[in-house]
Amino acid sequence: MPKNKGKGGKNRKRGKNEADDEKRELVFKEDGQEYAQVLRMLGNGRCEAMCIDGSKRLCHIRGKMHKKVWIASGDIILVGLRDYQDDKADVILKYMPDEARLLKAYSELPDNIRLNEGIAGGIDDDDDGAADDYIEFEDEDIDKI
Repeated sequence: MPKNKGKGGKNRKRGKNEADDEKRELVFKEDGQEYAQVLRMLGNGRCEAMCIDGSKRLCHIRGKMHKKVWIASGDIILVGLRDYQDDKADVILKYMPDEARLLKAYSELPDNIRLNEGIAGGIDDDDDGAADDYIEFEDEDIDKI
């Protein structure tokens, strides 16, 4: 029988959620970085995101965040752009919902981005005709059928 040389098993690793509750400093974008909203998760540490500059990019979640920071569709992330591949990027940071609201308040994010709505809509702002999707019948019309 081998001796256990570690400090515990997977249940010890599962309990680590250290810096999530603490307030952290708001990180703004720098050169070669861009804000994006996750459109859908693709698996294998990858996601598809719509960047603020209007291009859709395939994003790779970096190893430090992989299986530690959970990213879902609709989240606001900070991506590092690649010099040699314009259609790919690397996820640097995931913003918490309150941080995303602060970014919107500081005018870092455009007004047409919807927060806290999941994949329902990212950068599209043409939902004006949603109220006209139903037809109203009167009682007389139903009796004729």
